[in-house]
Amino acid sequence: MNTKVLQIHPGDNITVALTNLPKGTVLGDVTLLDDIPAKHKFANKDFAPGDKVTMYGVLVGKATAAIPRGGLVSVKNVMHAAGSYELHQRNTQWDVPDVSAWADRTFMGYHRADGSVGTGNFWLIVPLVFCENKNVQTIHTVLQKELGYYYDNSIDLQRQVSEMASAYKSGSFNGDAGAGLSADNKPAAPERLFPNIDGIKFLNHTMGCAGTREDTRGLCGLLAGYITHPNVAGATVLSLGCQNAQIKILQEEIDKRDAAFSKPMVILEQQDVGTEEEFLRRALKQTFAGLVKANDTTRQPAPLNKLCVGLECGGSDGFSGLSANPALGLMSDILVALGGSVILSEFPELCGVEQGLSDRCITDEVAQRFMGLMTAYADKARSVGSGFESNPSAGNVRDGLITDAMKSAGAARKGGNSPITDVLDYPEKVTKPGLNLLCTPGSDVESTTAEVGSGANIVVFTTGLGTPTGNPVAPVLKVSTNTALFNKMSDIIDINAGTIIDGTETLQQMAGRMLNHVIEVASGNIKAKADTADHNDFIPWKRGISL
Repeated sequence: MNTKVLQIHPGDNITVALTNLPKGTVLGDVTLLDDIPAKHKFANKDFAPGDKVTMYGVLVGKATAAIPRGGLVSVKNVMHAAGSYELHQRNTQWDVPDVSAWADRTFMGYHRADGSVGTGNFWLIVPLVFCENKNVQTIHTVLQKELGYYYDNSIDLQRQVSEMASAYKSGSFNGDAGAGLSADNKPAAPERLFPNIDGIKFLNHTMGCAGTREDTRGLCGLLAGYITHPNVAGATVLSLGCQNAQIKILQEEIDKRDAAFSKPMVILEQQDVGTEEEFLRRALKQTFAGLVKANDTTRQPAPLNKLCVGLECGGSDGFSGLSANPALGLMSDILVALGGSVILSEFPELCGVEQGLSDRCITDEVAQRFMGLMTAYADKARSVGSGFESNPSAGNVRDGLITDAMKSAGAARKGGNSPITDVLDYPEKVTKPGLNLLCTPGSDVESTTAEVGSGANIVVFTTGLGTPTGNPVAPVLKVSTNTALFNKMSDIIDINAGTIIDGTETLQQMAGRMLNHVIEVASGNIKAKADTADHNDFIPWKRGISL
């Protein structure tokens, strides 16, 4: 890769700076008229107001002011614009990657009765309504401590505060007090009572009552997706009793996903049981019995086609579409060629690339569903005064993603080049191998929550700015787009794809390294950084609210 600039597609009329370029820099036949920060773009032609701006070979904006050749492209002179889309002929031919090196590889997973394979073995504690959040938290805390899953990683911080408080009382506080515990003195993790259960997790949320019927059904479907998830050994479900999200609806959604559901599951309704103490005692007794049964399952070899990988991005930057995302796209293509499943979501971040994606759908019906969901989502967003153009965050814009279409064109590269086998509406389950499109918001946690609910047993999450996002039941692997981020936030970043920008690794090499890491994490040999730090983010989507 050129160490200074990159024109991604031959038809692009803007170029990306790979490093900070000062005004006056000569690049071939272009002289820069402004300082161009790394990740930002400059014009490689003269733009008049209204001229189309193209990147990745697609329309990503329109000039709102004259931009001279060599000038900085920014929100001051470009606005969001995206191409239209319609039903075309199918375009499902693709260059299938050579997967001979992976054909006989396996991972060590938990085999379920429905034929799926988990990368973890967790017990879930699930509230059907927010009224039960406190009871869920109580059960979770008690079980975590007593069964050996509780590790107090706040001890170091408590020691630091104690030292600062003592220094302040003595009048010696100068900003340096409170070193805390060294790594050698931190307490060891406790021994588990149930060695084959990887953890006890809970799904606190703010929904279940007083919402729309659509949100109630969506919540029950999402919770059913987690309860039937291959990474889940069993579940305890707590209901108040009078809420909109009824046990009957949850059971209907479980049946949709697994008609022969046979995992241990405890369901209790507080208004039937009576006192809170009795309610909690019953829940603990029945849950413990379920844990005994769930502990019988052990890891066994499984082919890679049992992997279902969620493709996620968050805190994206101007390098996302050049390094981590296309490398993840290549890894996705390898998994698809092996018969596995991948999920590309975040529909507001597919704005502007709808035509190419719809053309890749295997049937007209699948393409029409994708376009229909995109149109309906965009219309709903506009109806509340916020179209897709509002999607980029302040951090995105600051680091070079100045329009939603520009962000989308880079984000879509996570999906590789394989045909699209299915299009799902939230919170439907993945049932077909290959590349699946799932309608979710661009919001990182809502999208990650949805991908796991649809069956992703591991998530690969690219980021240019850094994010600690994790998930209660599925490992979330962070891939940095640039080396500076990897070095700065090494406690939450698993893989550095900045080597592609640095020129020390190719996209193909990174894709292979990424897949090897996925296999190790799926087998339980390596923990995702988000799991080590105990990040368990879970946010259901309220339709039409989030971008």
